[in-house]
Amino acid sequence: MQSSTYAAVKGNAAFAFQRRSFFSNLVSRSATTTTGIRFKPLHSSASKAMGAKLARAENRIHSLSSVKARSGRAQASSGGGDEEEAIPLRSEGKSSGTVLPFVGVACLGAILFGYHLGVVNGALEYLAKDLGIADNAVLQGKCCFSYSWWIVSALLAGATVGSFTGGALADKFGRTRTFQLDAIPLAVGAFLCATAQSVQTMIVGRLLAGVGIGISSAIVPLYISEISPTEIRGALGSVNQLFICIGILAALIAGLPLAANPLWWRTMFGVAVIPSVLLAIGMGFSPESPRWLVQQGKLTQAEKAIKTLYGKEKVVELVRDLSNSGQGTSEPEAGWFDLFSSRYWKVVSVGAALFLFQQLAGINAVVYYSTSVFRSAGIESDVAASALVGASNVFGTAVASSLMDKMGRKSLLLTSFGGMALSMLLLSLSFTWKALAAYSGTLAVVGTVLYVLSFSLGAGPVPALLLPEIFASRIRAKAVALSLGMHWISNFVIGLYFLSVVTKFGISSVYLGFAGVCVLAVMYIAGNVVETKGRSLEEIELALTSGA
Repeated sequence: MQSSTYAAVKGNAAFAFQRRSFFSNLVSRSATTTTGIRFKPLHSSASKAMGAKLARAENRIHSLSSVKARSGRAQASSGGGDEEEAIPLRSEGKSSGTVLPFVGVACLGAILFGYHLGVVNGALEYLAKDLGIADNAVLQGKCCFSYSWWIVSALLAGATVGSFTGGALADKFGRTRTFQLDAIPLAVGAFLCATAQSVQTMIVGRLLAGVGIGISSAIVPLYISEISPTEIRGALGSVNQLFICIGILAALIAGLPLAANPLWWRTMFGVAVIPSVLLAIGMGFSPESPRWLVQQGKLTQAEKAIKTLYGKEKVVELVRDLSNSGQGTSEPEAGWFDLFSSRYWKVVSVGAALFLFQQLAGINAVVYYSTSVFRSAGIESDVAASALVGASNVFGTAVASSLMDKMGRKSLLLTSFGGMALSMLLLSLSFTWKALAAYSGTLAVVGTVLYVLSFSLGAGPVPALLLPEIFASRIRAKAVALSLGMHWISNFVIGLYFLSVVTKFGISSVYLGFAGVCVLAVMYIAGNVVETKGRSLEEIELALTSGA
């Protein structure tokens, strides 16, 4: 965050923003938020039915013999579910394979996601001066406002396009090849930004980088969920969010030399070329998703991928299991409109609702006002404020990774949104309750840190992990892409109107409203979200599609 980005907090909510603060923080907050569109919620009875079916499915599957596993078929209900065999993709026992190096390669996409979102936060002022679009006379002028807006927003526009196309590319070319294609706009975009001699070139570079991170946002969690063994899928899936946070912190650290070297901003953008190239190279040696290969009928390649991921002793078992899981249907690949059919709408709406609650729960406000909040407590350094928020996010996400397969996704979501509601209430009271006036600065800092910690425990990492788990294999890639596309659209729209809402109602009232949203999220999750901990993607798919 820039110096003098925020004015000091006075009274209840006396915040004054310079235009530059809006653009800087538009990027930094969007790195930790996702969104969706408003859908009709499921009834609590539907959730209970899903949970019961899920439990029955797991018990029935574990009791099947190998003969029954080859011949059995999961019968969908009269509502029209997919008739797919629910065979768990487990790698129980000692395995000679490993998935960790390939998860690490995929997470280069997550690092680039966070880095490209955060890098402009520190560099905007310096690149604006270097490109001739800002000086003391026009810094507050419309021209600077317009160009700065485009430099920041071009990334979000590109990400919207990338997220919608990522699912289709992953279905057509496979997961690893899509990663390699994704490295092209990521690398070219970073290079154009680093070498830009005009605003137009800078905007084109940001647009291409946005396309790249939009694709990454869809395929990183998808690939990780499909190659991870059931027993550690939660921990590995949440690593995606952890590396996004690391990318944001890396961008913050990369901006430290700017004060001494104003041209350092070019190096900040240019360094992103390196992980982009490493991503393309690494995916050349990474195995394709066995699930995608089996769906394409490429059993020989699927055997090779399974041998690499889980060891040669698992090849026959897992190829048979994955083959059985797809033998019950000969339907063509799902189209975009299939996502809105009665057959899939229920589960798609649950996934999208989680992203909507995540976006409307207030992470934007916390990041926007974090610098002012910390200044009210005597912390004048913008870098220190940003570092504290970023460190809290990384720490909370790391804790979530260790708890994901112990507590479960639903429990973490409930704990997370509950903690966020209490933190928002504390923030609101710290600005309005006169009895707390003497401690308002300290309480605001505590509330901010607790909120970020609570967010990173569940609301941040869980939705992106949960989506690939609850979506049927036939719609998985496109459904994930749709939800993340809604994230970028809502991220953009909310960023445009957020400050107007704060100006009209005051930050304290807005915080109180966010607390109410968090409470609603707790109620919705309790009644509609099913637990997926310890269950294979095939088991989850059977329960949800048979309940359609």
